Amino acid sequence: MDRPIFIAEASSNHGRELARALKFVDVAAEAGCDAVKFQLFRIDHLFAPEILVKSPKHRARKDWELPLEHLAPIAERCSERGILFSCTPFYREAVAQLLPYVAFYKVASYELMVTELLADCAATGKPVVLSTGMATMDEILDAVDTLRSAGCRDITLLHCVSAYPTPANEANLAAIQSLREATGVKVGWSDHTRRPAVIERAVHRWGASAIEFHLDLDGRGAEYAAGHCWLPGEIAPVIARIRESFAADGTGFKEPQPSEADDRAWRADPSDGMRPLKSVRAVWEPES
Repeated sequence: MDRPIFIAEASSNHGRELARALKFVDVAAEAGCDAVKFQLFRIDHLFAPEILVKSPKHRARKDWELPLEHLAPIAERCSERGILFSCTPFYREAVAQLLPYVAFYKVASYELMVTELLADCAATGKPVVLSTGMATMDEILDAVDTLRSAGCRDITLLHCVSAYPTPANEANLAAIQSLREATGVKVGWSDHTRRPAVIERAVHRWGASAIEFHLDLDGRGAEYAAGHCWLPGEIAPVIARIRESFAADGTGFKEPQPSEADDRAWRADPSDGMRPLKSVRAVWEPES
């Protein structure tokens, strides 16, 4: 099994500040991530008018919108730091707006049933990552069919639970395998638990091909108080442990490793069962 890719979700924690958005790129790269992801939405395309007119809470999310002029500098910083740039389009026009910049599209769980949005992403020819929180298997199969029919050849599903935060005992990680078997595509885990053990279980037991997690820089992001966002010092050791564990797999071919080469001569000689080999005894001198 290949090691998973790690995707840091900046979400709306950038606060519409370009310098802070660029810091997310830097921090994600330093934590060992493969990609950093933002969200491109406009509240008048995200929420129905009858909700916005009644809800100051939902109208306030306008302060979370990512300015279009930030896309190019974020993409440039990602290139400089050797990390992929991704973004979630929440309205159809956003797909074209993101096309020059993103390495792959990410579609959120809440938009899983919006077939036109899925088809637009797929038609670009770029990879598509799709979260599956709250969805039934039939809804997921329909979404995958939509992506495939529209030309997407690189699909990754993310099993997740759309509760912020998610109780660890509701993670239902075994669904990763169920989704893989049902769809034949890569399946990962989008974490809302903020529990290292859950992420490591998703990788080592269920073979998650991608791990997405919500990141905040300093506990001051708009979404941090909800309890599902990781801080850099919390997630970096988790990524490091998982990377180290995959490095330990090796090639699988059984042969002496470089670190044990010097000890081979000190094995017991077959002729008398004593250490080291007789050829070594004949010439050995203690170190001064």
